[in-house]
Amino acid sequence: MTEEEQEKRLNRRRFYKAEQEASFVEAQDHSTPQTRSPAYKLAFRDTDFLLREELRPVRFQLELLKCEMLLEEANIGSTLVCYGSARIPSPEAAAELVANAPPERKAVAERLAAKARYYEEARKLAQIASSCGIVEKGMRQFVVCSGGGPSIMEAANRGAVEAGAETIGLNIVLPHEQAPNSFVTPRLAFQFHYFALRKMHFLLRAKAVAVFPGGFGTFDEFFELLTLIQTGKMKPIPILLYGKEFWTKVVDFEALADEGVINHADLDLFHWVETAEDGWRKIVEFYELDC
Repeated sequence: MTEEEQEKRLNRRRFYKAEQEASFVEAQDHSTPQTRSPAYKLAFRDTDFLLREELRPVRFQLELLKCEMLLEEANIGSTLVCYGSARIPSPEAAAELVANAPPERKAVAERLAAKARYYEEARKLAQIASSCGIVEKGMRQFVVCSGGGPSIMEAANRGAVEAGAETIGLNIVLPHEQAPNSFVTPRLAFQFHYFALRKMHFLLRAKAVAVFPGGFGTFDEFFELLTLIQTGKMKPIPILLYGKEFWTKVVDFEALADEGVINHADLDLFHWVETAEDGWRKIVEFYELDC
């Protein structure tokens, strides 16, 4: 078909794509006070303009769309999300953490080191889920997803990689240095400015969530998930709560029910588990999986 014949087709695009328009601008060989002015930049190529306060709604939409589109293109159908502390050491690093702790922090370091077993359970859970290699209608299921940081997050990504699978990291920009761990698949390593949109992406594809001991961030993610399911905004999924000794020490769930601010039935929204095998069994039973 000749170019002239193509131009006559009814489905032929009549406007240039944005990338084509941008290439026209780059090809222009003239420089004047007008073309050098920031006002002359194409709006979608003007970073300073996109960072203006008034453009926050646009940046919200960009953060929503970028991750969504790239996960769709990567054939990610569903995820197994792992929440947990950024401070719990790996078993290999536990002894060093205690040895290097100053005297006033020794007891805290020992308690963190005692939780190193959860690093191992997160790694093994990710390994099991990734080894199953479940695919439905060309979309990969239970792809391991973490916050992309160290500790429990690293363990989850590490376990997936050890099983030969790709794995997602949803990192967040913080005032102090923050970078994705080395186990996150590069094309599935995302960086967010907005906590709210990061948390949304954690749950948009989640078919199960494993929650390990953690601090404010883990509490925030865990309780938002509970709220969404309790209020009916989200359909139930397996929520695996690792570390009953830790969680019952820092949150009195039974007291919440006894005080009447939640129902006793709400305590059934999550499952107490301690091992990777226990956690995966709950997921298999919930979805009647053949793995």
